[in-house]
Amino acid sequence: MKFKANVAWVDGAWAFNVLLESNAQGFWTRIQPNAAATEFACALSLGCVVPGLVNAHSHAFQRAIAGLTEYSSQSGDDFWSWRDRMYRVALRVSPDDLESIATWLYSEMLRSGYTHVCEFHYLHRNPDGQNYADAAEMTWALVRAAGKVGIGLTMLPTLYMNQGFGQPGLNSMQRRFASAPESILDIQHSVIQYAIESGKQACLTSGVAIHSLRAVAQADILNLTSHCGFSPVHIHVAEQTKEVADCIAHTGLRPVEWLLAHANMDARWNLVHATHTNASEIKGIQKQQASVVICPTTEANLGDGFFDLPEALSQNMRWSIGTDSHVNRNWTEELRLLEYGGRLSLRKRNVSLLHQNGLGSSGQVLFENAVQGGSQAAGLPLAGIALGQRADLVEINLESDALLGVPVDRLMDAMIFSTPSFEVRNVFVAGKKLIQQNIEWKNDFLKKTMQL
Repeated sequence: MKFKANVAWVDGAWAFNVLLESNAQGFWTRIQPNAAATEFACALSLGCVVPGLVNAHSHAFQRAIAGLTEYSSQSGDDFWSWRDRMYRVALRVSPDDLESIATWLYSEMLRSGYTHVCEFHYLHRNPDGQNYADAAEMTWALVRAAGKVGIGLTMLPTLYMNQGFGQPGLNSMQRRFASAPESILDIQHSVIQYAIESGKQACLTSGVAIHSLRAVAQADILNLTSHCGFSPVHIHVAEQTKEVADCIAHTGLRPVEWLLAHANMDARWNLVHATHTNASEIKGIQKQQASVVICPTTEANLGDGFFDLPEALSQNMRWSIGTDSHVNRNWTEELRLLEYGGRLSLRKRNVSLLHQNGLGSSGQVLFENAVQGGSQAAGLPLAGIALGQRADLVEINLESDALLGVPVDRLMDAMIFSTPSFEVRNVFVAGKKLIQQNIEWKNDFLKKTMQL
């Protein structure tokens, strides 16, 4: 595929009159700024384009309860009471329900500029807690949803074995999550094999996930991660202060401390949330080449706290963003809240620039870090408009209210910090233009969610 972009985000800056070419497999083979007019023959003409972003943390089924957990009938509402409400919905979602919910959700992601999603998936069993005839039935519902929409997908079948620290086994509300290292590896291998046989390796892969330290013992963590190859490994960690306190009481170490000491972490690892992580732990994460997945809107919605972004940037630690529970499905809101959380906490402006003496563009720093970290989280070449990376493009409408009158060199800042969010004109994944929504997807979503 051949494109002409009037303006394109290349190598962390805006370039003009850019010739873009992708091969039949859907990867960039030529990127030429300031190309001559004669080189644009037969090219599809586009206006302003940016690379697609990876949504590095998703629980698709939770889209069904977005906006429905803000009413409380008792005092003391917190993460743990929210979790109980989430469990009740999780017990009712069928494979057909999940496919419809995920299809609409993934189309929403495309409309906001996400072109790939990492699905942290632990709804393995049927509502009675028994295996489906195909143990990966719920996984295939998500694979089908992504295939219909056209978004890239990294499946992360999730190991979940215990209900808490020192509490082996699951409670009745968690019965659908039951799994073992062997069952997770079977799902991972099945997805990878399907991607190969169907020729979808550019857009579909699988890693593995560990739900949390409270849900999986050390031996099982090491068993899973030593047999999953070079695929991504994701884990929830240090999201809530109670989790940190419980981990210290049980192991003598803070959660990230424990991982640094015992998990043999490397560049495959992505620590989801890591909200309550100190400077020493951030240094350790960076040293072991692991990454953090920050989910600002969910972390705000659940009252988790603020991740220490300035410290992470000062230590050059890699990070990405995710929408997690999907109270928001727009990457600009995630990055804006990530920066604003730091400003509110430190009572300073442009905290994303503190590591470079307060100079530069906050938007550039945020976007570039999210792009690079997202590629690591997905386990695929998704690190922007660069040779060898997947040919994902998002065309921005420069006449959107948020961007009117903004000079080109400030567009990235305006895209993130000016509201309402900009309009997306077109989305391309692996060089192919996608339809971003379908009325049938919307109607199916409405029908299924009203029944839950």
